Amino acid sequence: MQNTVNSGGGHRLASVLGRLRMRSTFYCHAELGEPWALEMPAIPDSISFHVVTAGICWLRLTDAEPVELRGGDLALVPHGLGHHLLSSPEAQSGPRVDLLPQQYLSEHYSVLRHGGRGTRGAQLICGVVSFDDPAARQLMRALPKILFIGGDTVAAASSTRDTLRLMARELAQPQAGGEEVATRLADILVIQAVRAWIAADLDVNQGWLHALQDERIGRVLEAIHTEPGKEWNVERLARLATMSRSSFSTRFTELVGEAPIAYLTRWRMNLAHTRIRGENITAARLATELGYRSEAAFNRAFTRIIGRTPGSIRRQQLR
Repeated sequence: MQNTVNSGGGHRLASVLGRLRMRSTFYCHAELGEPWALEMPAIPDSISFHVVTAGICWLRLTDAEPVELRGGDLALVPHGLGHHLLSSPEAQSGPRVDLLPQQYLSEHYSVLRHGGRGTRGAQLICGVVSFDDPAARQLMRALPKILFIGGDTVAAASSTRDTLRLMARELAQPQAGGEEVATRLADILVIQAVRAWIAADLDVNQGWLHALQDERIGRVLEAIHTEPGKEWNVERLARLATMSRSSFSTRFTELVGEAPIAYLTRWRMNLAHTRIRGENITAARLATELGYRSEAAFNRAFTRIIGRTPGSIRRQQLR
């Protein structure tokens, strides 16, 4: 079947980008003297970003060639992968950044001074953030291992540079509410980086992003995202896609990477996980809202997908 993408695909993608709201885990303003090297530990379900405000930095993932970052450049590491920041591509791995002494200006923000006494150095703004919205997390999974936006590119010439300057100013001179402002600016930076990546048409013609923009499968994904508690089954979803059951199931699995009901279940459980962590809500209520006829059935699905019971997550949140 020929792939068809219409304006609805762009609307659905814009809706996902509009939900990119992040929870700040930590921000660090690093002042580094040559030679220097830092290890950024792996943090599951997170995205790291690095902005070079002065000097040069090399970013290296395991088993990959290092990427050079210069002043004004932005790099995102979307998959919670551990990586290294280096003063030169030949530098050996350094200490873990979270184990180094730092000046903590707040619970979520520090200044790190590290490295040798060389006159040339680098200044970075680094952040670790995570996402609550399932669509945002799905989008992050579709991104490459490193997403690089050069400060001298056309895409970054105005809007991204302006955002970078604002973030540098907020974090360099912390004020009341500065962390909230920096988080919102981080939202904008990530959106700008993702838009630039999509505009360059890099790897977006496959996987979930491609499915989202497909006229038929995208319509089904939007319905699942909008009404997750509806009594969906393969027949109803196929009817929405105006396809036969077999053709729909094959096409959905081909584009999304999993069967329709498996995707629906995982989407519901990710929503439930987010709500348990952020609200005072019972499993019984979630079961009803997400289309389960019994709390026991909901609990089984939740534990299978998330790997923990709803009660254990709620208890952890209450500590």
